[in-house]
This record gives sequence, structure tokens and C-alpha cells, in this order.
Amino acid sequence: MKNFVYENPTKIIFGKDTISKIGSEISSRQINKILMVYGRNAIKNNGVYDIVLNSLREANIAVVELPGVKSNPVLSKVEEGIELARSQQVEAVLAVGGGSTFDSSKAIAAGTLYEGSVWDFFGRRKEAKDALPIFGILTISATGSEMNGLGVVTNEREDKKWSLYSPKIYPQVSIIDPSVQTTLPREQTVNGAVDIISHVMELYFDGSKNIDIMDEYSEGIIRTVIKHVQVLLSDPDNYESRAQLAWCATLALNGSNAPGRRGGDFASHAIEHSLSVWTDIAHGAGLAIVFPAWMQYVYKENIQQFVRFGEKIFNICGGSDEEKVLEAISRLKQFYHSIGAPVSLREAGYQEQDLPAIADNVAQLGVIGNLKRLQRDDVLEILKLAW
Repeated sequence: MKNFVYENPTKIIFGKDTISKIGSEISSRQINKILMVYGRNAIKNNGVYDIVLNSLREANIAVVELPGVKSNPVLSKVEEGIELARSQQVEAVLAVGGGSTFDSSKAIAAGTLYEGSVWDFFGRRKEAKDALPIFGILTISATGSEMNGLGVVTNEREDKKWSLYSPKIYPQVSIIDPSVQTTLPREQTVNGAVDIISHVMELYFDGSKNIDIMDEYSEGIIRTVIKHVQVLLSDPDNYESRAQLAWCATLALNGSNAPGRRGGDFASHAIEHSLSVWTDIAHGAGLAIVFPAWMQYVYKENIQQFVRFGEKIFNICGGSDEEKVLEAISRLKQFYHSIGAPVSLREAGYQEQDLPAIADNVAQLGVIGNLKRLQRDDVLEILKLAW
């Protein structure tokens, strides 16, 4: 195992009827005015909006609202939030929604206290040295943004979907009530499951050696997601499966899956980000297409780990190592197809003639990947495999 330091400052409050605790959590930190960031109508339709506002009012916390965050959040909305936070002199940011809302809130919290453009923090060019305190109410489990210092935003002016990271943008408190996720559309549950599995695999397949405990941990999360997403597709009100899936999402990218590893290989995420720029495809749907193609392109760099994946996840035992790996990739695609996720670019409506331009968009990041370093032409070959 590699040397590591593991620290996560986020407090998680998990379970039924926990959302009403947000007011006391914020007020206990001597915060009196917050910017509440959310999407469109979902939190009003499922009752979360009213619960949050009542809790904040009871705690005597003034609220400034920023609605309208969309999936695949955009820089212009972040900039709007920064202007609002400054003009209203808020003391903290509260995200209410899914990963897009959390990511936007993190960028707003960092940008409010920064004199330059918040876009400076994206693409790892600069790291935010300070940020407003961040709190969250999670209503869609997928990205893990509720318990990490990462965020992803699209600069629609430059066609760049890039990430930022800073220890300063971990939420101080995130509340996860899985019961409010029972009203999610089927495709959001599916996309969330794919996103969770992808986060785990990006660490699992980074070429690390001698980390049996971490491999077992990763495999346990993947098997749990596979089991419970299938339950939820036939029984969306099943609280126990909602809870299992929600906690898997948090564990997948809160750093607990990373100790002793080489830092992960996030090339698939980088490629998918460019797909999202191209057509605004849901992140999980794009990953269902890209990740198996990436696996097919790079597996020879660490074939035994891919063999292990097939054995531990899909019980594949017979055949040569290469046959086992290819069967595992096929089984993964079959699973994604069975739950309703797309498994090819063609199926998702992309045009074959656009693949070189998508590869060019990815190449703006430079060389990507860890297990195998990928240039622009490598990315194009992965897109062809995904076609």
C-alpha cells in the first residue's frame, strides 16, 4: 500500500426525518444568513423545500434564494450566485438537491471570497484558499459531492466541463434522508447507480498493488449497488434499498475508497464531461457508454485486476485471462442495458463524424489517465470503441 493521510471534515446526518435538523446545525455555528441554492420544482413537489425553510425560520436564519440550477450545472449560474452572495452579504451557502446543486454551491462559496474569476479554480490551475461555509440537503444520491471537496461545472462560453478541488469546499454538514428519493424518476435512479459504480472503478482500476482490503471494499460497494438498484427499479418506495444505495454513493467518492491507492484514474470522467458538453447527456448515462470502452482499451496495462473484477463481481471463472476480461466487460454492459442505461454513443444519438471533435474537446485538458496515459488519439480510439 502507498503511504496516505485520510481526513474528511464533513459531518453526515443520515436517515428518515432528518432534514429538519438543518436549521439548528447552521445556527450552532453562529451563522445568521445563508444563500439557499436549488434546482427547479423537484424540492417543492416532494416537500423538502417547505421542511428546509421552516427549519431555517425556526432557527432565525435569514434566507436568500438562488433557484434554477440545472443538471450539468453552468458557470453563468455560478456567477449569478456569487453576485447574489456578495450583494446580500450571506455568511454561508446551503445546497438543496443533487450533485449539480452541491457543485454549484461549492463554486459559489469559493468564488464569493475570491477577487478574480471563479473559473481560475477549474482545471486544477488554482486552488481556492478560502470559501464560505457550505451545508447541504441531498435529494439525489450519485456524485458523492455531499462529502468531498470536488465540483464540476460547465463553462458554456468555452465548451469546457471541468472540475475544481479544494479542502476548503468540503461541506461542513450534509443531511441525507433516503426517503425523499422515492419520487425520483426511474432514469435518475439508474444514472445514479452507474455514477456510483464508475467512481468506485476509477479508484479500483488505477494500477495499485497489494491493497486487498481496499479491493474488497470497492467490490462490496459495487455488488451492493448492483443488487439494490435492481430492487428499486421494481420497488421504488423500498426505503432499505434507497438507504443502501445512498450510502454507497457517499462512500464511493468521500475518500474512504482511496487510501493506499495511486490516486485513481479519472480518464473516463474526463471523456464523459466532453460528451455532456456536446449534447447535455446525463452524466451517469455518458459513463455507462464510456467506461466499458475505456476498460476494453486499457485492460492489458493491469490485466490481473480486470480478471479479479470479473471473478468478484460476475463470478467469471473459466477461460483465459483475456477471455475473462472481455466477458466481464460484456457482462457490465449487459447489466447497464438491463437497467435502462445506454451502452453506445450511437444509441445515445451521437453522430460518428463528431467523434474527432469530441476528442479535441477532451484534449484541452492535456494528457489524461493514470493506469494508461491517454493522448488525444487514444481518446478517439476509446470513442470509436464506444460507438
